[in-house]
Order: sequence, then structure tokens, then C-alpha cells
Amino acid sequence: MKFSAVILAGGKSSRMGRDKAWLPLDGQPLLARQIAVVNELGPVELFISGRGDTDYSALACPVLRDAFPDAGPLAGIAAGLEAATAPLVLVLAVDMPAMTSATLRDLAGHCREARGVVPRIGRRLEPLAAIYPKAATPLALDLLRRQLRAASGFAELCQQAGLLIVRDVPEVEWASFANWNSPDDLAAPTTLPPHTPRRNTKAPVSRIMARTIVSRLQP
Repeated sequence: MKFSAVILAGGKSSRMGRDKAWLPLDGQPLLARQIAVVNELGPVELFISGRGDTDYSALACPVLRDAFPDAGPLAGIAAGLEAATAPLVLVLAVDMPAMTSATLRDLAGHCREARGVVPRIGRRLEPLAAIYPKAATPLALDLLRRQLRAASGFAELCQQAGLLIVRDVPEVEWASFANWNSPDDLAAPTTLPPHTPRRNTKAPVSRIMARTIVSRLQP
């Protein structure tokens, strides 16, 4: 299966107080660690969705800048989808220190060439460790233009449009999806409750609007 990949590293890291991409883990920056994990799967290309004020040249990956400033991770997902040359795009947030290539490989095993997959942790979708089809690009861009920026809403719309399936993650694997949000999280990255939602200040997508958007974008 051919796929492109993008590491989402363009966030403000406001709760952490410093750029999470450069937090040390196992003797290397967290961003370098995520790149290594994804590279084990053999993507045809790997992008960094990065901050405009940061130099990523030492990591030897093409860098994408958000076309929609301050629009959250969905802007990075959209940039990755637009830039990708493969039919599927693996998206991974930089702040998941316990993510493994085995977990991502299992996720990829549920994909088809034109259909991606998003994991569900308990009752919550995790849209920032998912695989989206490039065909979802117009949907992401349409949401961003409407200032509907919730990545979870995008994943839900992709599911409604038949662009991806949901994979229920066994509880024993939940720790892989834990994320670092604040300095308190740094002490125990793999024991955080990954079912705790990320803070999401972006406007949600209502059910009625979701049906309207999906129906308008479908052929």
C-alpha cells in the first residue's frame, strides 16, 4: 500500500509553554522520534506540518506551512492532503510520545486504496493519528473556509462520506495514543488516560450542516 505521511508539528503548544516538537525523548527531539517511527512503515514521502518561525532543515523533511493561519491541526491535515502524491495520507500528531510503528502498521492494515481509517479510543475518535484518503482534500478545505476547524468533525464527515472506516482500538493499546499537553504530562507519557479529549476550541460541525456539506461534495 502506497501512502504519504505528515507529522503535525505546527501547534502553538500554549499549555506546554514551549514547542512540543523539540521536547527531548530518548535522547532526541520528539519530532525526530515521530519521523523515525513513521519512516519504519516506508511512506513514499514524509512531510512536516510546521510553524512558520521554526527551522526544520536538520530533519531533512519537506516542510508544509498552513494556508489557514491559526486554524489548528485541520489546517495541517489539509496541507498534507494537498501536497501528497499517494492516494492515502498518514497523519500523526507530534505530541504522542508512546506511538509505535506497530500500532500504525495495524491501523494501515484496515485501509483500502481509496478509503482511510480513524481509530476510536473508547467513545472518542482520534483524528490526529489516522489515515485519510487524498480524496478528502476538498472536504477539509471546505470546512476550513467555513471556519469549521474541529479535526474530529472532519473525521466524522469523512466517515459519513464513506472516505474512511472507524477502527475500535482495544483498551490494551490505548496508551499508544496518549498525548503530551502540559508539563505535568512529561513524567508519565504512557500512563495518561488517552480517552481524555484534547482541548478543542474550534467550532464543531452540527449534524444538519454535516449532511449538507457531505451531500454537496459527493458526486
